[in-house]
Amino acid sequence: MENITKIGVIGAGSWGTALANLLGGSGHAVAIWDVNDELLAEMRASRENRRYLPGIKLLDRVSVAASAHEAAANADILLFVVPAQHFRSALASALPLVDPQTIIVNAAKGIEQGSLKTISQIAAECAPNHTYAVLSGPSHAEEVGVNMPTTVAVASADIAASERVQDVFMTDRFRIYTNTDVLGLELGGSLKNIIALGAGISDGMGFGDNTKAALMTRGLTEMVRLGVKMGAHAETFSGLSGIGDLIVTCTSMHSRNRRCGILIGEGIDPKEATAQVGMVVEGIYTAEAAYDLSRKLAVDMPITESICKVIRGEMDARAALNSLMNRPKRRERE
Repeated sequence: MENITKIGVIGAGSWGTALANLLGGSGHAVAIWDVNDELLAEMRASRENRRYLPGIKLLDRVSVAASAHEAAANADILLFVVPAQHFRSALASALPLVDPQTIIVNAAKGIEQGSLKTISQIAAECAPNHTYAVLSGPSHAEEVGVNMPTTVAVASADIAASERVQDVFMTDRFRIYTNTDVLGLELGGSLKNIIALGAGISDGMGFGDNTKAALMTRGLTEMVRLGVKMGAHAETFSGLSGIGDLIVTCTSMHSRNRRCGILIGEGIDPKEATAQVGMVVEGIYTAEAAYDLSRKLAVDMPITESICKVIRGEMDARAALNSLMNRPKRRERE
């Protein structure tokens, strides 16, 4: 199979930077770009993303592009690692520069507010003639950046495209499985951020492992309910982008969703908590979108609803907990 030699990365946050270095370490020619000119200047000067991934030097095969055009020009793969709420605009800006044969890969997680669309649905709307793939799974940038063993999945409607991405991204420390359930992979990676917020809120309130395990387990049930209703496969949520990502995001201090939740659980206003985390907390946006989707599709998601109400300031965390614990009796499989 032909080796990929040109990869553009749009988005220089922690995850975009970690993936750029991973790809550069495999010998690919990688160009990373971001809308933040100041950040790019700092990265060029120091050969390090001190703002989002400090302590990890950019490898020689990773260049900091001067423009989106430079990053996208002649790219075999164009990797988007931008917040879900900005994917539509980032894709629209890049499309005139992208070759029709370029594979578009998304590595960010979330649901667009307003439209309530996943990233693949936005791509199908805005770039219907391009091949799209999603990369998702339990993968902290801080750990991938220092080459810790990590396993994720890639999904595409085009099996050949997912296998090509697998070949390009896979290393002896970054293992990738292929999947055809694009929607399930996306929803697993997106919805688990809501549950991670809840797990953090529980931690911030001083509760223990029992409470967190309950939130994770019943939260997974909600994820599957919504996913199946939207057309995803239930078994996908038992995989890397479901249970795998849920575990790592709900239990690690690398998770900004969990860290934000802890602050909220300690009594800090959600907006202030988000500001203190210092990066985009995707679960804040996804909770709103998922709650709106649950009402639109008539899917019962009480944990998501409660977290959304806490974020909106409509209910405090303790009242939300009491509401969940005192719901009418149910059978577990209902």
